[in-house]
Amino acid sequence: MSKPLSLFRFAFTAMASPCELQLYAESAASADIAAGAAIAEVQRIEQKYSRYRDDSALSGLNRAAGGEPVVVDAETAALLDYADTAWRESEGLFDISSGVLREAWDFKSGRLPSDDAVNHCLARLGWQKLQWSAPSLQLPAGMQLDFGGFGKEYAADRAAECCLQRGIHHGLVDLGGDIRLIGPHPDGRPWQIGIRDPRDPEHALAVLPLKQGALASSGDYERYMVVDGQRYSHILDPRSGWPVETPMRSVSVVAPLCLLAGTGATVAMLQGRDGAPDWLQALGLPHVWIDAEGQWGGSLQAEVSAG
Repeated sequence: MSKPLSLFRFAFTAMASPCELQLYAESAASADIAAGAAIAEVQRIEQKYSRYRDDSALSGLNRAAGGEPVVVDAETAALLDYADTAWRESEGLFDISSGVLREAWDFKSGRLPSDDAVNHCLARLGWQKLQWSAPSLQLPAGMQLDFGGFGKEYAADRAAECCLQRGIHHGLVDLGGDIRLIGPHPDGRPWQIGIRDPRDPEHALAVLPLKQGALASSGDYERYMVVDGQRYSHILDPRSGWPVETPMRSVSVVAPLCLLAGTGATVAMLQGRDGAPDWLQALGLPHVWIDAEGQWGGSLQAEVSAG
């Protein structure tokens, strides 16, 4: 007869975000083993793909831009294949070469960039400009890849898998609001997952019950600035180099993997108010959105309760 399960919580910081594991286990020792492996996996992924670390594999790829092709390992190849698929399926909106736009946009400055600064970045942006045929990658001179658009979601999925491999079947991984469920509460109850208020992100505007899969959200609250009375979001369209003109306040997507949920939410934000609802409906994944006026919509609207 198995022992009753107890809930253990593990808080840590990774990828510039507060993170938490909530794991049901028979003992503190077994929970510690699973949590240790999961946290180590998140840290490994951060070290390997962080654009902020000179010694990361990603920084090495970026330094090779303009030179000879680089052969990448199987994990990196799988992520590049995913990025290629996401770029094609989003018609160029999801582009992991768009991080170079940070050179032009400083949302702490309160000043808009010049057209020349944006155009200088656009000249070095565009997934279609690189040469990728697994396992060989060749970047044009000046191009930079940035895995920030899916690295945290990928890490959440890997952390959950680490826990499953060590006998944890009930719990969740929370990496800065990107959630991957390991399984429902032991009695079958769903987890009550909060959806951030886009205008007060420290509080949950609504709660969504989930038993499995993943939830990822994207919003215009992370970075923005107001210039001459107009709000400019950090959601930058890689085709124009400028913020999406009619951004949604927030989009949350449920999917089997956090990687899929995060990409779906990001692309929807890039679609803007005019395109996001139809695109999300065609995507076929459960979702909920809040537009610029604070109106709710999406297939999960009826399941969301007030926070």
